[in-house]
Amino acid sequence: MRVALFLTCVNDTLYPDTGRAVLKLLTRLGVEVDFPMAQTCCGQAHYNTGYRHEAEPLARHFSDVFGEYEAIVTPSGSCGAMVRELYPRMGERARAEGRGDTLAATLAPVVPKTYELTEFLVDVLGVTDVGAYYPHTVTYHPTCHGLRGLGLGERPRRLLQAVKGLELVELPGADECCGFGGTFALKNSDVSAAMGADKVRNAQSTGAEVLCAADNSCLMHIGGTMARLQSGMRPVHIAEILASTEEEPAV
Repeated sequence: MRVALFLTCVNDTLYPDTGRAVLKLLTRLGVEVDFPMAQTCCGQAHYNTGYRHEAEPLARHFSDVFGEYEAIVTPSGSCGAMVRELYPRMGERARAEGRGDTLAATLAPVVPKTYELTEFLVDVLGVTDVGAYYPHTVTYHPTCHGLRGLGLGERPRRLLQAVKGLELVELPGADECCGFGGTFALKNSDVSAAMGADKVRNAQSTGAEVLCAADNSCLMHIGGTMARLQSGMRPVHIAEILASTEEEPAV
């Protein structure tokens, strides 16, 4: 199977190790992975801050770049939700504004074949045990876009439960937002910081070494709060845990 890795802006700029982990993991599972060099932003930042027309050229470009692949895999619930949930709305908006069906037709091919990493593993490849080894105590934070937008449900937990050496402990208030929310953290910084502190205190109460999530934008926010509160914990993307093996363990 030939798939494209949609890395996203945050991962490409700040967390390239997550992209390397996805490549390592999928290759180990027999998937042929391409990284289209022409990929850019999916338009989420523009769309969510009200620049919806400005997001359209980015969405068109996304479809041009990724349209030929059997599947598009991303280690980001928020960007995955942008394509799956909001690209159809962009097409509907263009139609409602009297601009015809061209945008909807352009974006339609990429919508159903864009997958967040954990749903690709479970739903498309049909695996939960990916041969990973990670001898640490971990608690899992389900990010908002993954939980509410994509409906990832138990997929990430099922994958983590199958990791050799990993002890998974439940996070109190797991379904509560961490407070990041993209520009929400900038426009409502006090509220965002308070929500982040609540999330970190809940994580600390589990006694886990690691807080894991499927979206580095949320982990960036949580990780900053962990550092300020001197929590002693560290944030790790689920891809890096699943890519870890006894022969090549993650740090």
